[in-house]
Amino acid sequence: MILVDVDNATVRRPDRPLFEDLSVTVHSGDRLGVVGRNGTGKSTLLRILAAVGEPEEGVVRRGRGVRVGYLDQEPVLPPGTVRDAVGNLSGASSPSGGVSGDDSWEAAAILERLGMGSVTGDDVGTLSGGQTKRVALARVLVSEVDLLVLDEPTNHLDVEAIAWLEARLAGFRGGLVLVTHDRHVLDRVTTRILELEGGGGRVHDGGYASYLADRSERAERDASTEAVRRNLAKAELAWLRRGAPARTRKPKARITSATAIVEGGPAAARAAAPDLTAASRGVTTPRLGDLVVTLTGVGHRWTQGPSGPLSGEHAAPWLFRDLDLDLEPGGRLGVLGPNGSGKTTLLEIIEGRLPPAEGAVRTAPTVRLGYYRQAGVELDPAQRVREAVAAPASQPNWEQARLMESFLFDNDIQQAPIGTLSGGERRRLQLLLVLTRMPNVLLLDEPTNDLDLDTLRALENHLETWPGSLVVVSHDRALLERTVEDVLVLDGRGGATMALNGYADYASAKATPGKAAPGKSAAGRSADGPKVSSAPPPAKLAKPRSASTLRRLIGVAERAMADAEAARDRLAGALGALDPSDHMSLAAAAQALADAERALGAAEEDWLRLSEELGA
Repeated sequence: MILVDVDNATVRRPDRPLFEDLSVTVHSGDRLGVVGRNGTGKSTLLRILAAVGEPEEGVVRRGRGVRVGYLDQEPVLPPGTVRDAVGNLSGASSPSGGVSGDDSWEAAAILERLGMGSVTGDDVGTLSGGQTKRVALARVLVSEVDLLVLDEPTNHLDVEAIAWLEARLAGFRGGLVLVTHDRHVLDRVTTRILELEGGGGRVHDGGYASYLADRSERAERDASTEAVRRNLAKAELAWLRRGAPARTRKPKARITSATAIVEGGPAAARAAAPDLTAASRGVTTPRLGDLVVTLTGVGHRWTQGPSGPLSGEHAAPWLFRDLDLDLEPGGRLGVLGPNGSGKTTLLEIIEGRLPPAEGAVRTAPTVRLGYYRQAGVELDPAQRVREAVAAPASQPNWEQARLMESFLFDNDIQQAPIGTLSGGERRRLQLLLVLTRMPNVLLLDEPTNDLDLDTLRALENHLETWPGSLVVVSHDRALLERTVEDVLVLDGRGGATMALNGYADYASAKATPGKAAPGKSAAGRSADGPKVSSAPPPAKLAKPRSASTLRRLIGVAERAMADAEAARDRLAGALGALDPSDHMSLAAAAQALADAERALGAAEEDWLRLSEELGA
């Protein structure tokens, strides 16, 4: 049964088309994942499929009597309580305004699974943006529909809730259209992928893994085509420059052909993924000392409520207590926990914006901190992208310009007002603004929300060789698997546990009955990395570093060698250009060259030591 059929749909922006002549059909039982860069029209297409928007051109046909459940990227709830908001969609309301019968049990269970079971009586006007999204998701899931259209349903969910949602969607018998950045959900739920790119769409049969394989093969074909094009371009350029001895004019058609070949290129090359690793070469990241950020005996709970101070029997519970944490230079720490367990609060304490209720925070003077906030930052909609990046200067410097290009902000988008950007593009801009300040400590609070998959992969690649320290709060399992070395788990009841060796080991231990997650809740870990403790840790050997950690450190050492070698060569050239009679300048230059040689030798020794450790 056809649920919805979109034929030759076109939607444009003032500066460019989102998509043109796009056709897609959704049948009963379809599991369609929609992917594409921010600004390619994913949310717009979902609104058309859900019948809350229409294309500027084209035809949309809908099955008779098809019931649609739609989750907007930024949903708006009807007035009333959380219970009312979810119950209004079930079709069976009790006198109190909630749901009745079996629907009430299902609604309560879904709200509990989504971490909203304790606020069912709260007014929706008091909810945060993340809570509003979870209630809106519950509204959709509790309804009986033929077609589910979900725009970023995993945003603001913790890892446990995402795993539950993944299982529920896999068991849904109707049609499903899904936009999500969660690669695990895409891989395990979808059976077709629609990729929006360059104003058009391409459907891949099979799930996310099949789509990636197809895309990889396409990239290889495009690379081969590009190599042929370059050879043709060289020949045509030579012909244009050489000229024909027997003729004074070249045929117009041949000149047009030569120009097209020289200026052309495959679509994949023009729309290349962001390359933050390349963009980071030569970018100045201030060096960290031996100390970064240290938390000693830190605990926090809220002492102020909506109606006044909280104390005595009305005192708020502790989010966490007795937290000792040492963030080492180059350390990679993930933070997990249910919603409301204090993950964002911990980041704000590390940042220094929020003083803890107890304990002390020490930040080294060499720290330059960058904080990517879950809630985002206020941006002037009338300000142009280029102006926001350059501020307070009038023009971006070369490092900022390079990062803008790597984030796919071409010249047209750089000149566009921020108010014309899509929600995902604005989030990408906010991440760019953090990175262009050149921090050496990054705090990332749910960085995957509303970012496209290409940007996420590029960010992960960038973090693998980025030399600074990282603390990331995320529910994205793929991001955690690739970027963190240890995981701090907040249990939501005031406790904290350090799980060693990264998210994959933590998840594997958690999934194995009777096997404890690797880590300690009271004894912490060795002094050369993050630790959680309420008592002095016993003496023990430092844990071996993982292969992913060693590969990252080898990449950092390789960059240090390249920088040291460039500095050595520059100083050697400068020394050779000095006046032989200027003995003071010669002595100073020789000393600087000797220091550069020692720095290069130290970087080479680090590289050798790390390579040997990896080989062992």
